[in-house]
Amino acid sequence: MIWNLPNLLTWLRILAIPLIVVLFLVGTGKPQSPAYPIAGLVFALAAITDTLDGYLARRLGQTTRLGSFLDPVADKLIVAVALVLIVSRDPRALMVLTAAVIIGREIAISALREWMAGIGQRTAVAVSRIGKFKTILQMVGVTMLLFRVDLGPLPIYRIGEWLTVIAALLTLISMALYLRSAWPYLSAPT
Repeated sequence: MIWNLPNLLTWLRILAIPLIVVLFLVGTGKPQSPAYPIAGLVFALAAITDTLDGYLARRLGQTTRLGSFLDPVADKLIVAVALVLIVSRDPRALMVLTAAVIIGREIAISALREWMAGIGQRTAVAVSRIGKFKTILQMVGVTMLLFRVDLGPLPIYRIGEWLTVIAALLTLISMALYLRSAWPYLSAPT
């Protein structure tokens, strides 16, 4: 049954992408626009569905091939689009480099996982704890970067910036760990 609750949550995450884009673009040129916080909150809700859909799929016994495929695609799409939006408003080298590292790592590790699955070794590059921690920091950081508006004395954008930079550093560390795990297979003769 592919139309189950976990898969519907994943589809909702994908459908949230154009909404985030529109909200973010509506806020253009208006630093205190309520569209930015709404875009950040929509992203945060989508991030929560990322955890919820996997949990529900396992808990309810509703894992599907479609869900296994769609979940990581939805995750990578929403993060990549959000980072592109953020860089469009903040093209400083720090933000460009941070976005490039995160997006580049996602592409590289997705390709690595696909290749490892092709040789029957997908479990050699399973998600690590550092990868999960990186994801949490990244989702909170990106949410704050989209939100953009300070809450009283709390510098939301600045905090989001640093959380996302830390997530990018963890991204590099987790990528190195994945590559180290895969190295025996990558370096083996064909």
